[in-house]
Amino acid sequence: MITPADIENKEFSRAKKGYNEEEVDDFLDLIILDMEKLIRENKQLKNELSKVHVQVDKHMSTETSVYETLEAAKSLMNDIAASAERRAEILLKNAELEASLITREAKESISRYTDEGNRLKDRVETLRERYKKMLESELERLEFGDSDFLADFEKDFMPASLTDTEEDTHVPASEPETHEAEDLTKTMVNVR
Repeated sequence: MITPADIENKEFSRAKKGYNEEEVDDFLDLIILDMEKLIRENKQLKNELSKVHVQVDKHMSTETSVYETLEAAKSLMNDIAASAERRAEILLKNAELEASLITREAKESISRYTDEGNRLKDRVETLRERYKKMLESELERLEFGDSDFLADFEKDFMPASLTDTEEDTHVPASEPETHEAEDLTKTMVNVR
């Protein structure tokens, strides 16, 4: 490449009928000035271009870093989503198992309490029937039995000291029997 110094130092040979030396020198001076200006602009543009290259490289590395970060974030989000889904499935299965266990235990308790209630109801009914039969048989015994029953009862359950005093205060035998029968009838009616 020709430099401005090459142009300035160039010596032409002289010919008889050649160009006007001053005009050629003036023109060459103009070319030198324009060439120096172009060289300066070229250097400036090269500097700016290298700066732009640096910035582009920087942006490219930043862009690459951003893409890598985005990919890592996508991967992480996918992992988190998958993990959350697995955890949700596990929690749902655990809740379903717990619900089925509670339901089964509740059904077993209901069954157990129902059976126990039925057994108790049967026992109460049996007890009621026995008590009713006992009262009816005692009432029949009192109604159709002999009057000696009360006398035997008094002998068995009355203390000796009371027996002596009762003999002294002679109470007709029919009166206590009537009171006893009435009391048992009232008791039987209340039980029913």
